[in-house]
Amino acid sequence: MTEREGLGSLGLRGVPVWLHVLGCRSNLCEGDFLAGDLEARGALVRRELEGAQAAVLVSCSVTAEADRKCRQLVRRARRAVGEAGIVAVCGCWAQGVEAEAAQELGVDLLVGNRRKSLLTEALDAALRQGRAFCDLRADLSADRSWEELPMGAPRLHSRAFIKVQEGCDHFCTYCVIPFLRGRSVSRPLEDVLAEVRRVSEGGCREVVLTGIHLGMYGRDRESSLAELVRAVSECGALDRLRLGSLEPFSLDGALLDALAESPIFCPHLHLPLQSGDDGVLSLMRRGYTADDFARVSEAARSRLGADLHISSDVLVGFPGEDDAAFHGTTAVMRRVGMGRVHVFPYSERRGTLAASLPGRVEPSVRAERAAEAAAVGMELLSRYARRFVGRTLEVLAEGDGAGYTPQFLEAAWEGGSPPGRTVRVAMRFEKGGKLEGCLA
Repeated sequence: MTEREGLGSLGLRGVPVWLHVLGCRSNLCEGDFLAGDLEARGALVRRELEGAQAAVLVSCSVTAEADRKCRQLVRRARRAVGEAGIVAVCGCWAQGVEAEAAQELGVDLLVGNRRKSLLTEALDAALRQGRAFCDLRADLSADRSWEELPMGAPRLHSRAFIKVQEGCDHFCTYCVIPFLRGRSVSRPLEDVLAEVRRVSEGGCREVVLTGIHLGMYGRDRESSLAELVRAVSECGALDRLRLGSLEPFSLDGALLDALAESPIFCPHLHLPLQSGDDGVLSLMRRGYTADDFARVSEAARSRLGADLHISSDVLVGFPGEDDAAFHGTTAVMRRVGMGRVHVFPYSERRGTLAASLPGRVEPSVRAERAAEAAAVGMELLSRYARRFVGRTLEVLAEGDGAGYTPQFLEAAWEGGSPPGRTVRVAMRFEKGGKLEGCLA
């Protein structure tokens, strides 16, 4: 028993705690850990803010809009828990916000990245001792440590998000995340396998391996993501395996071979494009060209099958992006035959190189391009989903009568099914990129 596990839990016992997660799959994984850690202390973890006596926000700072949402949610939480309640914020926004600004918004407990294992104990102490601002952040610039956040079973989803890598060494010119998450570090392979077995024993049959720069996994441990995929696939604990977001240049032959030979890999890859224009990609420091991206996508479909779902992220309105560059992006989306596409208008981030680049695109133009790219993305998603109409697919239920196919398409069906169960669904039609059918 660790010192943290042996401490009393009078502060949290029976206390309704609102837990809310913003942002990426790594945050979802960390949210699952926090839910379990809070419940182990006796807290009543809930998704509704009304009636909560404490609030925990797992924050995001990937865009200016994400920062705005964090500030808004902190204000809401402060009002909801009242003067005696405690508001705790962890994650990327918490790592970067100035302490004075956080206090003014109503934050009591500020927990930085690679310090989330301290949150539950600190919240417990704050509830016992009363409100007093506490700043649990550290300089991550040289931190190569792995923070173990064990999860016994997923609480927020039917599938388990297992974080295997933290941090980023790439430093795209528009991105603040390397400054907020620290340098790249990998989780020991045996620890990953142990967690896979734990969540499987808890009844979970699908795992998503996640990281901030997932393709970097193992480079600090004389291993690789391909080796990890093989080990997880061969451990015999799962029915389904997915990967989180993967940079295109990380998808090499060894990884494709490991995915192709895995009996449990789901045919879906999320490969961020960001731009389809070589000049813009160079200004972003993405490390590939539009043709490189198309070739990687073609190689993936050649090795993993023509039905492979390639989803992506697109960033429009970057400095220097003219109309031709923007339409180059939508052209690559069509060329690759993408499915789901997340579109983001560029927002200036203080401290990044992109914020000082010339060729600023007006916000109204960014919004117009984002809307057009999103429309193209929806058209492509619908086209991709329609190929499965008339087929019978296995679907993992996330809610009663709703879930995801192996290709990570949303599906709904008549008859329902409890969350966590895999059912066979005959797909009758597609609407707005979603499949609908009935139990087979």
